[in-house]
Amino acid sequence: MSAKRTAMTSVDRSWLRMDTPENPMMISAVLVFEHPIPLKRLKRTLEERFLKFRRFRQRIVDKGDKVYWEDDPLFDLDNHLHTIALPGNAGKQELQALASDFNSTALDFRRPLWQIHYIDNYENGCALLIRIHHCIADGISLVRVLLSLTDRTPEPKLERVAHPKLPAKPNGTAASRFLHRIVDSTQAAWGQANLFVDSIRKEPDYPLKLATTAGGIVMDLAKLGLAPFEPKTSLKSPLLGRKQVAWAEPLELETVKQCARTLGGTVNDVLLCAATGALSRHFTEHGQSIPDCGIRVAVPFNLRPLDQPIETLGNQFGLVLVCLPVEVTDPIMCFRQVQENMNRLKRSYQAQVTYSLLDLFGRGPDILERRALDLLSNKASAVLTNVPGPRHAVYLAGSKLIQPMFWVPQSGNIGIGMSIFSYAGTVQFGITVDKGIKADPGEVMDYFRDSFENLHQAALAKAGAGAGGFRQAS
Repeated sequence: MSAKRTAMTSVDRSWLRMDTPENPMMISAVLVFEHPIPLKRLKRTLEERFLKFRRFRQRIVDKGDKVYWEDDPLFDLDNHLHTIALPGNAGKQELQALASDFNSTALDFRRPLWQIHYIDNYENGCALLIRIHHCIADGISLVRVLLSLTDRTPEPKLERVAHPKLPAKPNGTAASRFLHRIVDSTQAAWGQANLFVDSIRKEPDYPLKLATTAGGIVMDLAKLGLAPFEPKTSLKSPLLGRKQVAWAEPLELETVKQCARTLGGTVNDVLLCAATGALSRHFTEHGQSIPDCGIRVAVPFNLRPLDQPIETLGNQFGLVLVCLPVEVTDPIMCFRQVQENMNRLKRSYQAQVTYSLLDLFGRGPDILERRALDLLSNKASAVLTNVPGPRHAVYLAGSKLIQPMFWVPQSGNIGIGMSIFSYAGTVQFGITVDKGIKADPGEVMDYFRDSFENLHQAALAKAGAGAGGFRQAS
């Protein structure tokens, strides 16, 4: 094997093989900037920071039962960075149309799997439309990579990214490595599970606890396999492969946090409840019956250790199926149901199970993965991601980032992707919808804001009633 060629991991290979004409496996982003970025400075930034990640200089070599990363001998940045302009006084609607067009177009597999379009003449500034194939890395990792291109001030800092280190070769048998990967994944998912792993290893009944963990994983695997298919709604129509992209005006993060504190929940609970209300409103506005058992969305669940070096790309996440109670019309009751569903999932091993399944499928024949993918995609109506961004504003090549939007791809027959991204005191909400699904993405964005506002007002009224009752009792 060439010294410049490395084998693709089985999990990354799973995401590579999910690519279909209806659902290209691209993570995409639209980044809007306050001022135009000088093209020479943008190129220099990409060369110094982005291309330090060797993966972005590598193409895929498929040798049947093996897939490799290989340095592209003809790599040229100009093959990946393109400049275009919107006509006249083009605004948000035209940018959304352009993003929809590119999100419907597959990447060129003859070259490294990423593209950046610099969009000039957008609202006195500019925008970047970025597409990166999912087999390179997951959303959390790619957001970290893109943020490594930025600075906290208009003046850049040099040498932001260190050269990657070679990973240590794992020890032990395949079975022991698999079992410990499950434990390590659980550790990452819980955030602080170093304490968990250390504590059970120090105890005499460590094997019993490990067996109990394995039993829980088997149980969650069975639940996943036996979960019923999604109800037939307009959200599960045959796909055409043409994407429609839209994003809402951002919410104030502090307002979302205030709502969460008032209700005794998390920011995620609030945003998932708002998304639930938006989809429920879509059914109502179009005269469609609302499923009485809710609908499910697939939510990526990060399994990447928080202290992992940024140079570590690849995919390290599992998927959990979250039930959205679209049949519950009362905002507070809907919030409580979402909160209960999320708490139940946090105690499960579903993310570890789906990650291990992707690992397994990536090692087996293509037809096995296709059948499993069809089975799993029949159990969700949409994909919903929630990625935390920087708390402060950042600058790319001297220009301030005003609004970032990110989307992850859908797989199988899922045609809707919703994304939540926090940035500099705001919460961004975006959606991509396959044209075969009769749902207007702009309308759903409006419904999301209305749904959040209804929940916020209900929370304030509940808090006010509680305070009034307390004063009356005293």
